[in-house]
Amino acid sequence: MAKALVCIKRVVDYAVKVRVMASKAGVDIANVKHSVNPFCEIAVEEALRMKEAGRLSEVVAVCAGPDKATEQLRQALAMGCDRAIHLQTHLRTDQELQPLTVAKLIKKIVEKEDPLLVLMGKQSIDGDMGQTCQLLAAMLGWPQATCASNVVVSDDNTELTVDREVDTGIQKVHLPLPAVMSADLRLNTPRWVLDPGSELFSLSEYPCVCGSWCHP
Repeated sequence: MAKALVCIKRVVDYAVKVRVMASKAGVDIANVKHSVNPFCEIAVEEALRMKEAGRLSEVVAVCAGPDKATEQLRQALAMGCDRAIHLQTHLRTDQELQPLTVAKLIKKIVEKEDPLLVLMGKQSIDGDMGQTCQLLAAMLGWPQATCASNVVVSDDNTELTVDREVDTGIQKVHLPLPAVMSADLRLNTPRWVLDPGSELFSLSEYPCVCGSWCHP
């Protein structure tokens, strides 16, 4: 059966009123609430729905970030992901950890995990780069679909039909699998998680992969 890799990002919670550092060097993120990037949460939900429909056998969440990124991986596990991989790095996810570096990190995990599909949010709400999906697909040599608002998996699990939200309307594309896809807001509404911090979803039994070995 098929496996999906879902990439999530740790970001300052959308409801937080951010403050600029006294040095004007960036946003002060110390002691500020963080959460899963909303677009990434939608990607997790879509992967879980595919699994529930019998199209996937396993959903693996991946997050690059500091030690506290385990909080976001815990949320993905609480939603229903089977495993979590933490790419540990000291780099700030809103500054030094840029899309090209992230894509190179994820590529290493893809090569190890051999998923049929890689999903992620179309962009993060901190940097709004919207580049990681395209960069990763190019590095892997896989087809891609960004800004997905509807996804249909073929009966034989060999193709995706994706509705993409573009400036002129909706573009329908057909992707042979394996592929990379990014989720837009209208793809779905993520399920509610009552207690993502529950010890039931402890990360102690899940592998942690150090990101330093695959930096460019």
